[in-house]
Amino acid sequence: MKLKAIIVEDEANSREILRNYLNKYCSDVEIMGEAATIKEGLNLINSNKPDLVFLDVEMPFGNAFDLLDELPERNFEIIFVTAYNHYAIDALNNHAAYYLMKPINIDELVKGVAYVKEIREKEANLENKVLKPKIAKPEGKITIPLQSGFQVLNIDEILFCKADDNYTEIYLGERKIVVSKTLKYFEEALPDQSFTRIHKSYLVNINEVVKYKKGKGGSVILSNGKELSVSATKKALLLSFFK
Repeated sequence: MKLKAIIVEDEANSREILRNYLNKYCSDVEIMGEAATIKEGLNLINSNKPDLVFLDVEMPFGNAFDLLDELPERNFEIIFVTAYNHYAIDALNNHAAYYLMKPINIDELVKGVAYVKEIREKEANLENKVLKPKIAKPEGKITIPLQSGFQVLNIDEILFCKADDNYTEIYLGERKIVVSKTLKYFEEALPDQSFTRIHKSYLVNINEVVKYKKGKGGSVILSNGKELSVSATKKALLLSFFK
């Protein structure tokens, strides 16, 4: 599939370099337009409905995050392009699929575009389908440390785990257990063919996912109706669990 893309960058020279790199090394990208300001970028996004936006962070009269704040509904992926690495956390918090430093490394550009293409193709293949995990339900038990000893849980009872600093909340239907272990601990303890990290805060049982929603960052609906956010960097992995 071709990715419809827009470049939002205030420097003409930087736009030209990125455009030339995309035309030469990323044949799957079709550039729909270019913008030098936040206002121009918003107009292009709203009129072209792109798959991918290359977004410079610092621009006149605002920055990339001001532009994104004007888009409550977002159905495209973002690759941030900037000369400043201190925006990385903000980029992740805004569900960026990739983060490129200037001067642009061609290999990283190709890798970022390939990642976005993988996401869009998997989303297209699963759209309007009943999600069917490629895996069998998890088997076995896990011991949960408590102040008074420990509790034994059947692994297939766990819907998802949520990080809470150095604690983890384990959700079992309507019941919740708080354990003094990090989410990383459970990520390593639970079988990775059945459980996957979808966000810095969430580890989910794949068999409990009943729906995937595209959007600002994407989200999943679990069997109990709970909706959990999916980070852009975890989308491709999550979608690979379904057929």
